[in-house]
Amino acid sequence: MSCQNATLELNEGSQPGPENPERISQGETAEEHVCIALLENQLSLGDFVQIQRAFEPSEPSQTICVSREEFVQRMTEIVGWGTKEEYGELFFFFFALFDKVDVAQDGCINWDKLTSFMLLTLYEKDEQAKAMVVPQWKDLECLPVKRKDTIQKVIFLKSSSRYLIIRKEGVVGIWGENLKLQEMLPITSDANKLKHLWLTSMASLENVNKIAVAFTRKEICFYDLLSKEEFPCQYKLQGLKGTPICMDYWYDPFDANESILSLGDVTGKVQVIAFTTALISLFEHPAGACEDEEATVTINWAEPCSGRHKCCYTLGHKLHCGDWVRQVTYNASLDAIISSTTSNTHTGVLTWREKTKKRLKMTSFNIAQGIHAFDYHSRIKLIAAAGFNNKVCLWNPYVVSKPVGVLWGHSASVIAVQFFAARKQLFIFSKDKVLRLWDIRHQLSIQRIACSFSKSQDFRCLFHFDEAHGRLFISFNNQLALLAVKSDSGKRVKSHKKAVTCVLYNSVLKQVISTDAGSTISFWMIDTGQKIKQFTGCHGNAEISTMALDANETRLLTGSTDGTVKVWDLNGYRHHTLNVGQEGAVDISHILVLKKKILVTGWDRSGQEHHRQQSHKCCSLQRRREPVSGHPAHTSLRKLSSLHEAKHWRLENCFSFPKRNTNLMEDKIQEKSIKEIPLLSKEESWLDPSKHSLLDKKNKESTYNIESSI
Repeated sequence: MSCQNATLELNEGSQPGPENPERISQGETAEEHVCIALLENQLSLGDFVQIQRAFEPSEPSQTICVSREEFVQRMTEIVGWGTKEEYGELFFFFFALFDKVDVAQDGCINWDKLTSFMLLTLYEKDEQAKAMVVPQWKDLECLPVKRKDTIQKVIFLKSSSRYLIIRKEGVVGIWGENLKLQEMLPITSDANKLKHLWLTSMASLENVNKIAVAFTRKEICFYDLLSKEEFPCQYKLQGLKGTPICMDYWYDPFDANESILSLGDVTGKVQVIAFTTALISLFEHPAGACEDEEATVTINWAEPCSGRHKCCYTLGHKLHCGDWVRQVTYNASLDAIISSTTSNTHTGVLTWREKTKKRLKMTSFNIAQGIHAFDYHSRIKLIAAAGFNNKVCLWNPYVVSKPVGVLWGHSASVIAVQFFAARKQLFIFSKDKVLRLWDIRHQLSIQRIACSFSKSQDFRCLFHFDEAHGRLFISFNNQLALLAVKSDSGKRVKSHKKAVTCVLYNSVLKQVISTDAGSTISFWMIDTGQKIKQFTGCHGNAEISTMALDANETRLLTGSTDGTVKVWDLNGYRHHTLNVGQEGAVDISHILVLKKKILVTGWDRSGQEHHRQQSHKCCSLQRRREPVSGHPAHTSLRKLSSLHEAKHWRLENCFSFPKRNTNLMEDKIQEKSIKEIPLLSKEESWLDPSKHSLLDKKNKESTYNIESSI
């Protein structure tokens, strides 16, 4: 079943404002919103410059502060919106703005306070708009299944852009970034051991290109990912007191030697291995051991606990009192280990690490019936706990007396949560296979996706969101479902269908002229960004490689890869076609329009000079080709001497607008290629564009058949 047919519920709303609108601690009141919107819409950049000048002191060391009445008076005088009687509402807005800026109630503000308030408020407004954006999903996709054992972990390797999917019976599937299965490898070559072993968890040690795999035999094996032959085991950590069922790994991006492997077991213990020289060696080799790189080094858990290994040390606690540790992770921003169980007491434990004393300080919070899973992100600074009681509690890690928010709405116990940090949203997946997306700021459910994920009612669910690629993986026993966010590139505004090659600015008409590889010329209003006209197929199928304007900016010269230069007026009429490469196609790189000459260069180590001889009714063009010494690519022009033997083209006067020609579609320009046809009268076609800008026309839509700017 596709997500197109899934049930989507979009709830939009705003958080109610506080009763006292004069001072607020968080959020944005309606009064503040109106003030900021007013300044955004009414004030231009020049207005802000004038306001800044009003705050500028006579001496650099001084700071000018203005009172409430003086601020309102200066604002209205600078902007010029009238008197108090005429614009009383605006005075109210400026008074309200002053109160918002003057948080300390000093009775005066300066330029720094005003700009800081504006920037912070607009930043919050932008963040709020991002949080309310609902992602669009592609169709639900089930990745091909070749085995029937349960999926235990999904990991994305940033270094190699691959996905590792490990299964219960000891097989690792390697998937490419395109979600194609590359190979499946057994985690160990000993088939007899696999019959008696189950894999419980896996962690990726990306800084040393290894993976750590936990087994039901109370051991952890470290495998090398860079080996050419499957996955050789380099270290085997044995002698653990309980079976590890969850693991997590972190390393310092600024010092990859510092890393932490945290693990939780079935006895309620949370233990940490802190590596200090991870890039050199995770554990020390025993004295007299073989130096063979492929040999497995066996280490007893008591050795790092007693301090025998100088490259690492261990920490741990037993606060969970015998309950299975369902999830454990270390967060560097908190410098704490977070763990959870399904118990009513000490449901979540935060273990603060003290590096100097190598001791742990613990705090905990309790949730009725326990929690399945949790998630924490340093950008959001909240712990989201998925509870059995159909609720998700949001906790401040520094205040664990009560949650700062509770998300209601699921009809079954919540089994997975994960933050969408870029949008400050939260994914919540419940036992009834309903996926919801929540806005954390307003604590509102903004999307509900009820897809047919799996027919099985008894399943083990694994939840993994790859935010960088916008992929959400949900496993149901041995099956793996994928929900991918639709790319925003399709909705991105594009000015051209093909790559843009040239851009010019016409200062007379205040327009931007652009061309692309599809031989299209587009004209844009510089003030509004609106496309006002477009000509396609100007050089057939050849790419327009360069263009230039004449001195009066009434003629446009375009050069293409087919070796032709064409002279156009700004209504799309082609006056001349200059064949630069008569011996063959030449890629034109530059056109330089001088007073009486047109110089053209290309990639064939030659330049051309065209002379314009004016008369009352016509001008002739002389052409000469001469080699240019130097590098073949974009060689510099040297001044070409006057040449007498040349071919001539009879051309119309290049400095006046011609009368409308009824045969505009001659010489390879087809009627369908002209997308914009100006509806000018016979008298209007004689107007000088330098005196009659398109910006001055009151009804542009009736004058031009405008294409929609994509």
